Amino acid sequence: MKNKGILIRFDDIAENMNWHLMDKCEYLFEKYNIKPVVGIIPCNRDSELLSYPKRKNFWEIVRKWKSKNWEIAMHGYTHIYDSTTNKKDYFNYGGKSEFFGHSINDQVNKIKEGLKIFNDNQIKVRVFFAPNHTYDQNTFEALKICGINQVIDGYGLIPYEENNIKFIPQLFYKLIALPYGIQTTQIHLNYWREKHFSKFENFIEKNLSRIINYDQALSKINNSFYSKILNTSVKNILKTKRVLFN
Repeated sequence: MKNKGILIRFDDIAENMNWHLMDKCEYLFEKYNIKPVVGIIPCNRDSELLSYPKRKNFWEIVRKWKSKNWEIAMHGYTHIYDSTTNKKDYFNYGGKSEFFGHSINDQVNKIKEGLKIFNDNQIKVRVFFAPNHTYDQNTFEALKICGINQVIDGYGLIPYEENNIKFIPQLFYKLIALPYGIQTTQIHLNYWREKHFSKFENFIEKNLSRIINYDQALSKINNSFYSKILNTSVKNILKTKRVLFN
């Protein structure tokens, strides 16, 4: 039971987004005292996301979330994909990327510029996850140079540390409750309709006793031999499935 928990992670949080459903989620979290991770795009330039309604007092809202002990994460910088990985990215996800393939100096500059926006708005950030899950080794080195050594991504059922980076794995696109492991959701609220919110509400109510906050997930980091074998097994299974079905 000590290694059984669900961490709620939201992606693509920005000034322009589906605020109607975000407000409903905030009410849901208040009702059940849930502390999610919200991945903020500090300088959103994604044209698709910019088509959504804009909240003028966005950073005031983020500070309010922070005061509620929600975990504020940095989700990329501009959310613009300008490179292609050809499945050579760190986790072999493939697809396009905002970070993969760029020099370490370019990646440091992106991260520093993003952190400056957070700092200018009195928000302290300690955790990062990249758009489309795509990183290269330079990304992790750039993060460490900028003072961030925590990432919500990767394979496995147990949080782990590798190359001085603490990883909280994120495995599935759908809401799935496994019988074992520390799981992280990946919620793209901007693509939801009311039916998706209803399913999410039911998921929360059904799994409430298993929902944890970010610090609880972080406390589960385990680099024991058993944990490494388990995480490697999960990694190999998921990578094989991606090769077969992609």
